[in-house]
Amino acid sequence: MKLQGIFPALATCFDYDGNLYKAKVLHNTQKLNQVSLTGYVVCGSTGETPLLSVPERLLLMEWVREAAAEEKTLIAGVGAESVHETVEIASRAAALGFHAALVLTPFYYRTQMHTPETQALFFRAVADRSKLPVLLYNIPQVTGYDLPIETIAALSHHPNIIGMKDSSGNLEKLAASVRAVKPGFKVLSGSGAGFSAALQAGASGAILAIANPLPYTCVTIWEAFRAREIEAALDWQSRLAPASRMVASKHGIPGLKHAMDLNGYYGGPPRLPLTPLSPEAKLEIEAAFEGLRG
Repeated sequence: MKLQGIFPALATCFDYDGNLYKAKVLHNTQKLNQVSLTGYVVCGSTGETPLLSVPERLLLMEWVREAAAEEKTLIAGVGAESVHETVEIASRAAALGFHAALVLTPFYYRTQMHTPETQALFFRAVADRSKLPVLLYNIPQVTGYDLPIETIAALSHHPNIIGMKDSSGNLEKLAASVRAVKPGFKVLSGSGAGFSAALQAGASGAILAIANPLPYTCVTIWEAFRAREIEAALDWQSRLAPASRMVASKHGIPGLKHAMDLNGYYGGPPRLPLTPLSPEAKLEIEAAFEGLRG
């Protein structure tokens, strides 16, 4: 499976009544098909997944599968708190034609869940039953739990666990994880503000929210890295980083969606209780994204 290069963590399109907006999902996916992206991640954190029902998640996967170019690798966000539901969503995604499952660390029952032993049991149980190859999803700023390197290394030896998305932003830990896992296990960065450094540290690619409004910029950094034009990669990363930080640390998904609207993609409104940006916040996003079109 091709798990290198740039994957947008797709934003979810809603109309102004809060309903899924199929025409815009198709529009964004078909427009992104024209960029040299490896594939798409559907129903990750950027997709407002906690605000979606399971049938809505499956419908989004169906629409993206319908619109995606044939060569794109499709990764389904199947995160759920139980092994049973996680496996069920992964099975439905497999039937829709997806290629891999992105599995979030369980976190709700923190006292019981936040141990290496329980996390390892969860991922092994999912991987044993999943019809799709599994990617670990480590995003401690959301879950409150940071997978230990030792757990990641042990899980990398499971035959159906093929990689990890690391959104922790901890470059030192990402590099240590790359060194610790078995050969062939892919580590993908989830940090738009610093993924060129992650590539240099051994990441095979990146799954990025910022690739929704700025796919060409993200691919340019990846291509410069592949061509060993490190200075060019760092130059483009320095241009991208302020916009990425503006979204990640200040304006979140509403800010990302406004940036998409600016650059010819459909961002539209977030789903309540997330709210659209104020006029002042929109101006901040517009200033941060100036000169970074498409």
